[in-house]
Amino acid sequence: MTVIGALLSFTVVVGLLTLTPGMDTALILRTAAVGQPRRAWGVVLGIQTGTLVWGVLTSAGVTALLTASHLAYETLRWAGACYLVWIGVRMLRATPPAGEPVAASAGWRRGLLTNLLNPKMGAFYVALLPQFIPQGAPVFAFGVLLTCIHIGLGTAWSAALVLLARRMRRVLQRPVARRVLDRVAGTVIAGFGVRLALSGR
Repeated sequence: MTVIGALLSFTVVVGLLTLTPGMDTALILRTAAVGQPRRAWGVVLGIQTGTLVWGVLTSAGVTALLTASHLAYETLRWAGACYLVWIGVRMLRATPPAGEPVAASAGWRRGLLTNLLNPKMGAFYVALLPQFIPQGAPVFAFGVLLTCIHIGLGTAWSAALVLLARRMRRVLQRPVARRVLDRVAGTVIAGFGVRLALSGR
């Protein structure tokens, strides 16, 4: 596989995965829709920071140690599952009070933790990145380059989600719509937590 071919193939594969609705989509949409654009952007940056960490660790070969260690993997898996269920249940129980912090830093922490506490991200990168590194290419540098492509695509898609939520803000901020949005986002996020808890390696 040539360098250009590897870059194009990786872009297509990761682009399709980025467009697939999931936990990140639900978290970003919900945060932006309730009138917290700064915090929504914090969530986006947190998620992409986590992606960068996973990509760098995988390119350096560190993530392979995580997937090889049963104790480390299980510890991270259960921590991530508990965190996601906790976030989801909070959304399901009630709409966050007006005093909930809206700072970008709060969103960044949430986005970062949801990403880093998901060992499936590490396993995903361990399985994916090596397939797109051409023979003879510097593994670490090329792995980080692929990660940056993933981050760029993820950020662009997240920007579209934030813009969509802001344009629909008047509708989504109505009490009924907000309760529905909280229930849907909470169910999706808690569901990912339960799925992570029940999933094996």
